[in-house]
Amino acid sequence: MAFDYQLNPLTSNAGVPTVDFSEAREMAPYLDAPKAMYVGAPGKHGYLRLGFEIDPRGKSILRDLDRRAPLIVQQALYFDKGMPDMPCVYILSSGGPNVEGDRYQQDITMKPNAFAFVTTGAATKLAEMQHNYSGLVQNIRLEAGSYLEFMPEPVYPCRHTRFISDTDIVIDPTATLFYSEIYMAGRKYYKEGELYDYDILSVCSHAERPDGTPLFREKFIIDPRRVSPRNLGIMGSYDVFANVIVLTPPDKADRIYEATTPFIDREARLAAGITHLPNGAGLLFKVLGMESGPVKRVVRQFLATVRGIVKERPLPEEFPWR
Repeated sequence: MAFDYQLNPLTSNAGVPTVDFSEAREMAPYLDAPKAMYVGAPGKHGYLRLGFEIDPRGKSILRDLDRRAPLIVQQALYFDKGMPDMPCVYILSSGGPNVEGDRYQQDITMKPNAFAFVTTGAATKLAEMQHNYSGLVQNIRLEAGSYLEFMPEPVYPCRHTRFISDTDIVIDPTATLFYSEIYMAGRKYYKEGELYDYDILSVCSHAERPDGTPLFREKFIIDPRRVSPRNLGIMGSYDVFANVIVLTPPDKADRIYEATTPFIDREARLAAGITHLPNGAGLLFKVLGMESGPVKRVVRQFLATVRGIVKERPLPEEFPWR
């Protein structure tokens, strides 16, 4: 699989492998060293490893957990009435918003037939930056028959945010991954507003089979000062963008596709579309809207369809405070 940059392994002071995005061409203007704490300093390199497996009773559990500040996971909860044996995990951060020089890595492994729901405790805020950028690497591994719902809260970029992420997925042909991202245009109601006032967002996701067979690669770079996101065919008049990847066996993907109706609701200012990913990998579902709440509801409705077809289990109503 070809990349336009390399992920160079480094080691932080905590002894945890991290990643260097300095060869990403779009980040070249943002490589100055931070004037405060250096890249990879303690508290600036968050690391999280989650490993799920089935216990002797047939219950899915969080068996493997390792974390480095500021990323925190305390324990798995079992509150999903539709799947009461499914561990639900909240990723928290003790460090406030992501700032320049922050590097985060999240590794999630699903052992055979394990299942889990992973989210974040709150939205991810990307603070204003002057000298460097914030980077995130995610490595997601799904073994035979496993099932993962990964549905974090939205990402809010502030003025002059620089953010890059790379999500590497290795998935068995019999496993299913529901992976969603929601990106805001900025702090819409902050002072005069900061819509599309960030410097750059670079987001890449790619997947392959355990034997190395490539499935797909999607990358989008939003650089508002070069190309306006308000252009027709990009974001137009919309302020919120949800990107959902569903990797699942082809027969289930076909059923999900048939059960999902694309739409444009001009009154509610919502739109959604769905397409097949190449190589029989699964589906790509996208949602546009004006506020995070309605977009999250559409994504959750799509999750209900996916879970109903793949696991034949219902999705309970979301908590009112979410």
